[in-house]
Amino acid sequence: MLNKIQIGSLNIHLYGLMMGIGFISAYILTDYRGKKKGLDTDVIFGILWGAVIGGMLGARLLYYIVELPSIIKNPSLLWDFGTGYVVYGGIIGGVIVNYMYCKIKKVHFMEYFDLVMPAVSLAQGFGRIGCFFAGCCYGRETELPFGIVFHNSEIAPNGVKLIPTQLISSAGDFLFAFILMAYAKRKPQDGKVAAMYLFLYSIGRFIIEFFRNDYRGSIGFLSTSQIISLLIFALGIVLYLLSAKGYFEKNKGEGNELKWGNKL
Repeated sequence: MLNKIQIGSLNIHLYGLMMGIGFISAYILTDYRGKKKGLDTDVIFGILWGAVIGGMLGARLLYYIVELPSIIKNPSLLWDFGTGYVVYGGIIGGVIVNYMYCKIKKVHFMEYFDLVMPAVSLAQGFGRIGCFFAGCCYGRETELPFGIVFHNSEIAPNGVKLIPTQLISSAGDFLFAFILMAYAKRKPQDGKVAAMYLFLYSIGRFIIEFFRNDYRGSIGFLSTSQIISLLIFALGIVLYLLSAKGYFEKNKGEGNELKWGNKL
């Protein structure tokens, strides 16, 4: 697949383009839903930039950690920004930055966390299409009719039929976005939409990892991402249980609702 379109002297990387489309789509969706909920649109705009900055830094940092052996062999990977981002790092980085931002703005973090998670899933769907164009996150060889063949990829194996893990992941992310929005319409307790995202994404990621064939690091027979998926799933359980107890609603207005020392 082509990862680059050349228009005169301008080179457009489709990976970056799809990420940009994902961020813009996520902002439009979040702003629209936020206005319907009566939330502060200025805070939403700030959260967008928090997600961009924290997400990019976190995704890049985790990529450096996972790909450290390859980087030692080829240091040029350090400044190759056309590809090389790990989704989990982006999620963690975005959450940390926006938690600090909401604390500074003295707004209820969990309310905005719930708001943005469907949009995060939407953005990830577009991002995985970018992975498809770039050839990264490729699948195992297959003889099944839905396999895809890369011919000029700099990352994926060329000339062999592969499981389209990028497109499967993209379809799953788009589906998760709609599920989360439908769930949010039921007005669950604060934190439950975010918990549902953690459940859906960690399960989907854990499963798709079995069909991927790019190097992602491993611990025993599980990939690094599968280990992180188990931790994210466990975090989702904790978040859901706290939500079910009304913990986040109880602590609204305190400026920092994640005070673990409080009695539940």
